Amino acid sequence: MKDEILFDLSYGMYAIGVKDENTVSACIVNTVIQVCNTPNVVAVSMNHDNYSHECIKKSGIFTVSVLSEDTSGAVIGALGFNSGRNTNKLNNVHYKILTEGVPVIKENSCCWFLCKVISSAETATHTVFIAEIIAGSDEAKGVPMTYEYYHKVIKGKAPKNAPTYRKEEPADDANSGDSRICTVCGYVYNDPDVSFDELPDDWVCPICGMPKSAFKRK
Repeated sequence: MKDEILFDLSYGMYAIGVKDENTVSACIVNTVIQVCNTPNVVAVSMNHDNYSHECIKKSGIFTVSVLSEDTSGAVIGALGFNSGRNTNKLNNVHYKILTEGVPVIKENSCCWFLCKVISSAETATHTVFIAEIIAGSDEAKGVPMTYEYYHKVIKGKAPKNAPTYRKEEPADDANSGDSRICTVCGYVYNDPDVSFDELPDDWVCPICGMPKSAFKRK
């Protein structure tokens, strides 16, 4: 079987809120599923190298914020393409901290759940945390963002630690024109009306916030 077949699986977009001893953080995942409803149990897959993975292992608790189609690419970039080990990923993100000490994202999220780990399963690269929902929103609002929407409308890419990461083949330079690609998040700038060189010096990637210097010709 070709790995590309798995690209047709459907996913959502979620922010996972975590806590460490002295700080809070969050990351973006697309692998949250409901396992059962008596009680309500979900599962989330997390790369071993992620700081959020380390936090969940220590605390045994996390939140899931269901992102809506109104959530900006900048929020996804801030939470998805930086490490919480050395960056305050929530610095420019609207959130609140629950009494349990973990954050929930308030940037146009549909709803949130507070989850307590009850089991886990290991793979070569990821841990699947199985957790019971112990609290959450009373109602949902907005349209949940799908992984397809993130790719086709927001033009976002998957980070290398994501289980759905796909390595893109380099484009033919003869046909790439003025397209530039962000070396951090993979966002492609290709505006036919404004060339990349015409962008102001303080322009940043709309997905991850990196400067123009982080872009290379596609």
